[in-house]
Amino acid sequence: MSSTSPLNAARDLLAFLEASPTPFHCVAECRRRLTAAGFRELDERDAWSVGPGDLGFTVRGDASLIAWRRGSQAPDASGFRVVGAHTDSPNLRLKPRMTRPSGGHLLLDVEIYGGVLLATWADRDLSIAGRVFVDGPDGAERRLVRFDRPLCRIPNVAIHLNRTVNDEGLVLDKHKHLAPVLGLWAGEGDPEAAVRALVAEAIGVAPDRILGHDLCLYDVQPPTLSGLDEAFVHAARLDNQAMCHAALSALLGMAGAPETTAVVALFDHEECGSASARGAEGPFLADVLERLAGEPRDATARAMRRSFCLSADMAHALHPNYADKHDGRHQPALNGGPVVKTNVNMRYATDAETSALFRRLCRRHDVPVQEFVSRADLACGTTIGPITATRLGIPTLDVGNPMLSMHSIREMCGSRDQAMMTTVMGAFLAGE
Repeated sequence: MSSTSPLNAARDLLAFLEASPTPFHCVAECRRRLTAAGFRELDERDAWSVGPGDLGFTVRGDASLIAWRRGSQAPDASGFRVVGAHTDSPNLRLKPRMTRPSGGHLLLDVEIYGGVLLATWADRDLSIAGRVFVDGPDGAERRLVRFDRPLCRIPNVAIHLNRTVNDEGLVLDKHKHLAPVLGLWAGEGDPEAAVRALVAEAIGVAPDRILGHDLCLYDVQPPTLSGLDEAFVHAARLDNQAMCHAALSALLGMAGAPETTAVVALFDHEECGSASARGAEGPFLADVLERLAGEPRDATARAMRRSFCLSADMAHALHPNYADKHDGRHQPALNGGPVVKTNVNMRYATDAETSALFRRLCRRHDVPVQEFVSRADLACGTTIGPITATRLGIPTLDVGNPMLSMHSIREMCGSRDQAMMTTVMGAFLAGE
């Protein structure tokens, strides 16, 4: 087992989540931790020289990152051990024109990103974070921005005006009902100017220097431990920054350089299909692995045949109030250990070979293993696992820690599971 206690691992997860309100901030936090541990950042535009034992990472599009420990043997002789996860989470994002007036109020104009559980975003203290591009002397410059105070709120309509809400549920029109209230509006001037000025002041530039933005809403309530014996984590973005944290912690916790090259790949855009230059369906991972494999020309192909990928994305725990939503013999429990996710129609990439490897590692490190299979009458979700297996031909396994409230603005998982998953990831990356 890991030398880190379960609660210490959970507390470090809280710090990671608090630093990462957006995928851009998540990658910035990963960059900070990797640099502090001696990893060298390489630019994809430059020539690379990577030798045995080298520690490195590269970033694409500010929101995807791949890090590695080069093995003592060349990849074509020992292969890669890849852990993949994603940095993005479902949320609400500002449109290019960020505001719209309505009924004497200034509203933020938002678009839905991913499969948001919409009702959970109402009546929350929300703020804004993301990246902004500004006009600089040598071209467009990127700046991270984060407001650490509440800026806006999506107010619910009173029950007096929606008498059936408790019987029929809260139904929010995606176009009309999700605009957060930012302030009052007297109808004078350009409504966009107020928000541009707010953002410009936060990054220290004049408003007319802003060229573009990727701005997200987020819940300002910090992550926390809860329950009897601090058994639970309550936080935003557990899906899937918890697995980013576990993968990064496993890589940083490795002692020395194993024979096999260990790789952690953290992708953006999983929640909207992964089809982007920095998503798992793009060439990012293949490009980096080819560089790490080096010469001769067929080194990459031979390395792939010796490689495995562990796709890590959070899993559905048994919900005590909706137990009938789960298959009878596949009901993961919070704090019950990592979950192997299986779907015979390959919505998950797991097969007998890859699951056997993972279960063997868990057995060696006294980590319990749980299973998840969707009910036959419910559609199964998917992950970056099948995408990676298809693109690269690497045997791949889908796993995750069990959680509740998936895709809510605030989610829930077990505080003991993070350390167990990190332990098994570390063993996997070490080539055990």
